[in-house]
Amino acid sequence: MTKAVTRGLVTATALAAVSGVAAPLIALAAPSAAVAAAGIGTTDKQRVDAAAVVRLDPSPDVLLLSDIDFIHALWQKARDGGEAFDSVRLAAEGAMISDVADEHVAFIATGIHEAYAVDKQREKDKADAARDARLAKSQVLIAVGIPNSPDLLDLSDDNFIRAVMRHEAAGPEVRAAAATALAGDAAAWREFITNGAREAHQRDVAKELKELEERNREEAERRKEQAARANAAALFRVAVTDAMLVLSDDNFIRELLRVAPADAKESELYAAGQRAVLNPDPAVWKQYIHTGAEEAYKKDDEARRKKIADANRLLVTQIQAAAEKTGVNPNLVAAAKAALAAGDQAVAQFLKEESLYRAKRQTLQPVNAKLPGFAIRQSGVDAGEAFIAPVSAGSKQADREDATWVVVPALGGQPNCYSFESARKPGHYLMQKDLRVRLTASDNSAQFRKDATWCAKKPLVGSGTSFESAGQPGRFLRQYQGDLHAADKSGKNRFDAEKDFALDATWKVATPLAR
Repeated sequence: MTKAVTRGLVTATALAAVSGVAAPLIALAAPSAAVAAAGIGTTDKQRVDAAAVVRLDPSPDVLLLSDIDFIHALWQKARDGGEAFDSVRLAAEGAMISDVADEHVAFIATGIHEAYAVDKQREKDKADAARDARLAKSQVLIAVGIPNSPDLLDLSDDNFIRAVMRHEAAGPEVRAAAATALAGDAAAWREFITNGAREAHQRDVAKELKELEERNREEAERRKEQAARANAAALFRVAVTDAMLVLSDDNFIRELLRVAPADAKESELYAAGQRAVLNPDPAVWKQYIHTGAEEAYKKDDEARRKKIADANRLLVTQIQAAAEKTGVNPNLVAAAKAALAAGDQAVAQFLKEESLYRAKRQTLQPVNAKLPGFAIRQSGVDAGEAFIAPVSAGSKQADREDATWVVVPALGGQPNCYSFESARKPGHYLMQKDLRVRLTASDNSAQFRKDATWCAKKPLVGSGTSFESAGQPGRFLRQYQGDLHAADKSGKNRFDAEKDFALDATWKVATPLAR
C-alpha cells in the first residue's frame, strides 16, 4: 500500500504495458583483455615504492593483493589524502577502469610516481601562491603606511581589507577601493591586495601632490620623488628610510637590490632593477623607480597567476579525459569542458571539492522507449528500496534528489566498475542484498563494498550500458515490474524471467535531475 502511494498509479500502469525495443543511447567500449582476479605482475619493491607515495602501510596482506586490488588500496589512500593526491587519484581511477594487466603493472611501477610528481609540483605552486598572497598583504601595509604585524597578515583576505579600510593611514581612495573590493567576490579581494590598494594609495598621494603643487611646486616635486621611491621599495617589501630617500637614483636601486628578500631575487622585479642599474643612462634609473618597478612586479604577478591557472587547467583536462574513458560520467565531462571554456576562474571553481563532487551526479533511466521520463530512485517510505518511477525537472526537489546518483569508482575496487552514491544521502549506496537493490549506508565492510559495486558492460540490447553485480556475478541491475533487482534470466525467481531481460537490464546514463 505504501509503495503504491509512493510510486503512483502512473508507474504501475505504464509498466504493465511495456514492450518493444530500446532506442539508441550511450555506447560503452568493450574491454580489450581479461585480467585474472588474483593476478600479480609487480614485484614487492615496486609495491612498497608505490605504497610509500600515498603512505599506505605495505603489510604482508597488502603485498599479497592482486594488482587491481592493490591499486584500489592506493586509490583509497589517495582519496583520503585530499587535494595533495589529486593526480594520483585520477591516474589510479584510470588504471582501475582498465582490465588490461599490463596497464595495472605500469601504474604501480611508474604511473603513480609520474602522477605524484605532478601533484608535488602543483602543491609547491599552491604553497608559493599562499606565500605570495601573504607577502602581498605585507606590501599593502608598507605602501599605505600601516605598521606590519603578524595579526594583520594572518587575517582572511576580506577581513584584511576591512582592517586596511578602517586604519587612519588609509586615504579616501584606499577606503573607496576597499569598499568596492568587499562588495565583490574572492577574486576582487585578491586583486585589491595585489594591486588595488597600492594603486589607490598612489591616487591619494597624487591628489595631495596636486594640492601641494599649487602652493609650492618645488616641494611637490620632492614629495613626488619620495612617493615613487616609497612605492618601489614597497614592491620589494622594504620600508623606505630617510637615508634611502637622499641617495642618487642608481644607488637607490642598488640599495633595493641589496636588501631585497631572498625570494625576490628570482623575480622580474629584481632582474629589471639589475638591468636598470647597469645602464649608464640616468633616465633609465628614474623610469625604473617611477614606473618600471611597477611594470615588472605586475609581470611577476601575472606569471604567478598563470602558473597556478595552467596547473589547474591540466588537472581539469586530466579529469575530463578520465571521465571520457569511463562512459558513465557524461555530466562530469560536460562540466569540465564548460569550465575550461569559461576561463581560469571557472576552472578554479570547478576544482573545489564540492563542485567536483556535484559534477559526478547522473540519473539512470531505462532505455525502453515506452518508459519516457522514468528513472531509478529510492524512497525513505519504502525503506530505501530502489525502483523506477516518473521523475522530471518539474518534480519536487526531494524527488529529483532521490533519482540522482553520484557515480564514483567502485567501492569494491574492480576494474571498469562503479558505485552509485545517493545525492540525497551521502554515504548511502545502491547495493544488492538478497538480490533486491536498495539504498544502504556503507559499513565499509568488504561484503558491502562488493555488493555496492556494479560493473559496466556492453548494452544487452541496443545502446546504453548494462551493469553487472560484483556481489552476484552473472546478475545484472534490472527493473522488473518497477522494482530493482540483481537478476539473470534463469527463471529461478520471478524477477529472473527471460522475457524482456535485455531491455530491462540496459540503462541510459542521463543528465542529473538534481544538480
